[in-house]
Amino acid sequence: MAQCECQQMATTLTDRKILMIALILNISMFVIGLIAGVFAQSTGLIADALDMLADASAYALGLFAVGRNLRFKSMTARLSGSILLILGISVLIDVARRFGFGSSPISTVMIMIASISLVVNGSVLILLRRFRGGEVHLRATWIFTRADVIANLGVIASGILVAITNSRYPDLIMGLAISLYVIREAFAILKSTY
Repeated sequence: MAQCECQQMATTLTDRKILMIALILNISMFVIGLIAGVFAQSTGLIADALDMLADASAYALGLFAVGRNLRFKSMTARLSGSILLILGISVLIDVARRFGFGSSPISTVMIMIASISLVVNGSVLILLRRFRGGEVHLRATWIFTRADVIANLGVIASGILVAITNSRYPDLIMGLAISLYVIREAFAILKSTY
């Protein structure tokens, strides 16, 4: 019995440590990505940065939920999914605004920041792989990060297309695609809590 409790405590400490590392990395990349996205007039980078903020909130909520009861963990995952849904809709609005009023995305900034984000998210995804089949609040953090890796690749591709075509439309399309993907992931998280 005591050995079982010690194993549970060790697992809880490991989970907390992993979530703390992921939280710090994602908050850092949110700040960097948002500043770069605004500077580069890139909806793709802004969407990616907001997705990092959503991840950071999921990791913070996950940290708070470690060691608590199933009902609390489910409620935490539901909150994470709701935050992601709100952010996805916000990016949709920004895409529409930039489509109507114009933008001039800077491809080199898009590619550079998205590449850095890809390295960070790839590292975090490796750290979180143990949560892939775990409890709902921890599984949500893995889903968030998986979405980020895909979004980073998309922003890199759209940055390349912006450079080749000298058009803002690849960035707008990527911002739209990321926001729709984020919304889909939000619904996947929300569905897993019921």
